Amino acid sequence: MTSSTDLNLPLFERAKAVIPGGVNSPVRAFKAVGGTPRFVKRAQGAYFWDANDQRFIDYIGSWGPMILGHGHPAVLEAVQKAAVEGFSFGAPTEREVELAEEILSLVPSMEMVRLVSSGTEAGMSAIRLARGATGRSKFIKFEGCYHGHADALLVKAGSGLATFGNATSAGVPAEVVQHTLVLEYNNVAQLEEAFALHGKELACVMIEPIAGNMNLVRASVPFMRRCRELCTEYGALLVLDEVMTGFRVALGSAQSVYARNIPGFKPDITVLGKVIGGGMPLAAFGGPRAIMEHLAPLGAVYQAGTLSGNPVATACGLATLREIRKPGFFDALSATTRSLVDGLAAAAAAEGVPFSADCEGGMFGFFLLPALPQNYAQVLKTDSTRFNTLFHGLLDRGVYIAPALYEAGFVSGAHTASDIEATVTAAREVFKILSKE
Repeated sequence: MTSSTDLNLPLFERAKAVIPGGVNSPVRAFKAVGGTPRFVKRAQGAYFWDANDQRFIDYIGSWGPMILGHGHPAVLEAVQKAAVEGFSFGAPTEREVELAEEILSLVPSMEMVRLVSSGTEAGMSAIRLARGATGRSKFIKFEGCYHGHADALLVKAGSGLATFGNATSAGVPAEVVQHTLVLEYNNVAQLEEAFALHGKELACVMIEPIAGNMNLVRASVPFMRRCRELCTEYGALLVLDEVMTGFRVALGSAQSVYARNIPGFKPDITVLGKVIGGGMPLAAFGGPRAIMEHLAPLGAVYQAGTLSGNPVATACGLATLREIRKPGFFDALSATTRSLVDGLAAAAAAEGVPFSADCEGGMFGFFLLPALPQNYAQVLKTDSTRFNTLFHGLLDRGVYIAPALYEAGFVSGAHTASDIEATVTAAREVFKILSKE
């Protein structure tokens, strides 16, 4: 429980005086759920401690990167060694090459990769590359998928397939999003109609294979197969945004999960982030050599970054990837995540609370709905008031999930059976409260 001498509150008041909304990323503000955000003092393993020294079981993990848990010894050692050698050089390093080689060895669809500093940067660069490689301007994205806050990607659906999207943020001129077509996730018929209308003008289709910003909604196999087929047929590029799913849902990322059911499946461009930085600011985009060679200094598509391939960040990411590729890591991670999801589902069912959940690897999501939604419109049917009760009930019991019903959750290799049991026990208590509302 939050104490009467809550130290988070005065910190939040100080923050609001000097930082817009008191936070440097909107979802941290607790605006969706109400209350005061927790200011983290330290973290270790599967836990963090707030300003009051209250411990929480952490299911955010820095929104996905901390797949090994906080403060993993091998990662910490690599980062400390790199920091001693130098923070930033603005010149090439061997470790950049090593990280690129490691990524390419795990994701066969990529023959070359460019390192950048954030998922937003990687996503916007992938769109520019697709446009430069195809000579086309228009592209498709899907409602509920988030690809960073670049202007052309902050778009909601227009009034029909003949019209393009509308900006979802002030400061984004209509003419900037005039080439962005927004479709419904998992709607094959709409996808086919869009290609029939605009196929020869499309540079690419950009999609989260398992969307993590409408909680967790996965693309169906038939839908993903059709995305690939239509892109191939019309000469558009398929861009998989794996910022969240990359090395999180499987060692080969989400594209390897779909390749199990779609023979020969692979994207043209892959966008990565989060896990490849291990908690440091690092992201990437890559693909076949013929596409990637359109990038400067080889080609005419310009992209640059002062801190790209930062030596401390690459040390962190490289150490993380080397740990998660050890035999048995993903089997254990998947089993832990599954035990959490199954435990939560059983606890909700015991109290008669509508509940559905899904997971892949170390990523999970749940809804206070009787069946898993397939698109953003269905996700919106979740009762936000009941979710807020669940969020604060878990928070008061030392369990930290995302402070918004539209965000997926993450399990790390540091979570134990005892952590899962404690989480399910806490959830059962809150479900009992919800069952009486």
